[in-house]
Amino acid sequence: MAQSILRKSPPKPRKGDGSLTAVFNEGDGSFDWVDGARRQLNELCTSRGLKPVLSISRSVRGKVELSLRPRQPGNRIVLPFDWSEAAWGDCYTRIRNVFAVALEGHSLHEAAGLTQAQAPGAQRDWPAMATAFHRWKTEADSAIKPATWDHDYEPVIGMALKLLTSRTPPLTAQQLMLACVQDWRTGSRMRKIRVRALAQWLTFCVDQHRLPERWAPPKSLKALIGAEKPSEAVRQKADPFASDQQIIDLLGSLPTDSGTERDRAAAQQWKDATQLMAELGLRPVELLHLKVRTDELTGEPYWWCTYRKKGGNGATEPRRIHPLPLLSSDGELQEWNLIERWRAGMVKLPSLEAGNGAGECWKTYFNRRPYWISLKEQMLQLEDKRLTSYSFRHTYSVRGTRRGIDTGSMADSMGHSLQTHCQHYPWAEKSSTAQAFAAARERLVLRQ
Repeated sequence: MAQSILRKSPPKPRKGDGSLTAVFNEGDGSFDWVDGARRQLNELCTSRGLKPVLSISRSVRGKVELSLRPRQPGNRIVLPFDWSEAAWGDCYTRIRNVFAVALEGHSLHEAAGLTQAQAPGAQRDWPAMATAFHRWKTEADSAIKPATWDHDYEPVIGMALKLLTSRTPPLTAQQLMLACVQDWRTGSRMRKIRVRALAQWLTFCVDQHRLPERWAPPKSLKALIGAEKPSEAVRQKADPFASDQQIIDLLGSLPTDSGTERDRAAAQQWKDATQLMAELGLRPVELLHLKVRTDELTGEPYWWCTYRKKGGNGATEPRRIHPLPLLSSDGELQEWNLIERWRAGMVKLPSLEAGNGAGECWKTYFNRRPYWISLKEQMLQLEDKRLTSYSFRHTYSVRGTRRGIDTGSMADSMGHSLQTHCQHYPWAEKSSTAQAFAAARERLVLRQ
């Protein structure tokens, strides 16, 4: 009997063992979980370099009440979770999300409102929104090609989905975008592609699926893309030729008068194609979209390109192209009579649709030409310049700038915006500035 009326003393709380069952509950003889829960909150604070500022208690309705020091209005909230060990896992996830937002300068009350959509059981259907966006981009809007989706959109949206469906998802558009691009060098092309792709998707989600404004991307993406460090700068994929004479010599090296009949025919076709690229500043793929039209007012024929380059910001428009004939080193203008030969059916282009497209076809043929191989190596070693099929287009831009054509007119003929032209061809903007100041000086002299 003596033993039956003896009351067992509760064991002392165990500290530092990481378990949740650390406080004895005298009511039912079981261990409580509160001590371990509070340790988790302390570790959450210290992991952010802070002193323990979070505390929990039981509300009058048996829910978890969360407090944040310093005690200020809005820094005490009641969470919709029972004061129990069974509910603590989901409750802790919610607290962690709320705390992350509170550290950005919000009160607990504000942070709880911002993170409402992240509470367990209230997850959004992000995969469905990604699928809808894929249909929109490939079947409507600018109707981008599948290859563009696979390269520019799918990788970064796939990464975003993994983050958004994890146990600790980002809570705002900026958090998500930073997490998805942190592995890419600031200012790099791939970082820019990723930021823009995510911005389009999030804008679609806000507009079409009524997500709250915190999921709207920043109006300016410049800060997320970042500036490229001079020490890490990577130049554009292709550089212009040093002179028109290099292009003339390259064309003269093609075996149009030697070898088998098949070789001669192929050489002439590639010569014609390259002359068009050089004189018109074409992208290789635009050879497949080239036509000749007649001016209704003058009756003169002119070049017209129907190609529409699609991207995240829409597609370029078909355009009129103005030729810029090449000039040899001794000052002789190269008269190739391309438009007359085209209209007479004398220009026959090589196959440009095999493999990975026109640019790859051009590369395959010219990478077997000794003069081209030698010229590339020479330019790389002596001038640190990289020549590709796009070098003809870049040289067209340089040629126009040297001949005093204004930047806007060059951009129109090349088929892109003025902003894009200045971004990819910086010499154009610098030249326009120099010309403007030179003209101002000339006007000043004339007035005197």
